[in-house]
Amino acid sequence: MRPPLRFVTKKDALLEEFKGRTNYWLCRPGVTEAKDLQVCEATLPPHEGHGFHTHPELEEVIYVLKGEVTQWVEKAARKLGPGDSAHIPAGVVHATFNESGQDAVILAILSPGSCAGPFAVDVSAQEPWSKLGPKAG
Repeated sequence: MRPPLRFVTKKDALLEEFKGRTNYWLCRPGVTEAKDLQVCEATLPPHEGHGFHTHPELEEVIYVLKGEVTQWVEKAARKLGPGDSAHIPAGVVHATFNESGQDAVILAILSPGSCAGPFAVDVSAQEPWSKLGPKAG
């Protein structure tokens, strides 16, 4: 195991390929000395996204770096572009979809740095979430 970093380049980040997305974990326990923070740059390919889920113990900010996403927070949806963000309190259902024909890049900022329970709980097959979003119906 490598020692925690203070400066993190993209090549140093923890790379995670996850359900069609490329995630670069730039800050979290195991990458840095962070205890109360996680930061992930995620690339969402065209017509992909992160379906409805919750982080039972983590609050999150989604910040758009490139492209456009449809961000859901509970049953409200907004188109977000570069410089736009959404705050999701712990335990609140949310989803992020790239409905465009180009990659979208977001920064996910979560706190705290770790949790006792599951990191995320998928609720995309449950109602009403299964009827919302681009892949519903």
